Amino acid sequence: MAFNKKSTKTRAEPSHNCFLTWAKRIGVLSVLVVIFGWLDTIKDRWYVFDPAFLHELQVAAIAASPNDTAGMISHIVANLTETYPSKNIHLNTHQDWVFNNAGGAMGAMYIIHASITEYLIIFGTPLGTEGHTGIHTADDYFHILVGEQWAFQPGQLEMERYTPGMVHLMPRGVAKQYKMHEGCWAMEYARGWIPLMLPFGFADALTSTLDIPTLYNTVRITGREILLNLLVGKI
Repeated sequence: MAFNKKSTKTRAEPSHNCFLTWAKRIGVLSVLVVIFGWLDTIKDRWYVFDPAFLHELQVAAIAASPNDTAGMISHIVANLTETYPSKNIHLNTHQDWVFNNAGGAMGAMYIIHASITEYLIIFGTPLGTEGHTGIHTADDYFHILVGEQWAFQPGQLEMERYTPGMVHLMPRGVAKQYKMHEGCWAMEYARGWIPLMLPFGFADALTSTLDIPTLYNTVRITGREILLNLLVGKI
């Protein structure tokens, strides 16, 4: 009889421990949801770039260097460094170009700025490309410098067309098919939770291209820029 009581107690303990384990997990998850929800409501205070200013800079760069993509990029970087003090934000003035494969589209990018809540890059291709935009946790402003970008969502029977001087705004949570025609280059600005966008940018390298050197350089440059911005207090 004593043996049976002991066996029943032994069987009951694992069930009790399992309940406590799941209760702790749910508790921790609930706390994290509350914290992240609160952070999402205050993330605006960490933004430095102004979308209106970036649009003005886009138009000014096109006017200053018509038919000269390299000149436009130099104009953009020079004006950004003059406008935003290095004590407040770190900008990458070295043109570290890398391939970018994401959502089936392929191009090259130069990361001007990367932090926890913002990134600013030059992206494009002289050959043309198309793919899926991805669904992101940030608002994305695509400033066309050269060429054209087309886009559409399910249900649209006519395409959206973006030409130099126009901005293609993609609110977070929105997905589209897009196409960049031959010789299309853009300044892309995103504001929101940037680290959560990175898996989309890395997935093709891990599952399709297996371009490990490009993946390494992308991680290296992105991580370096985020760290350098954290060191000056830019989240």
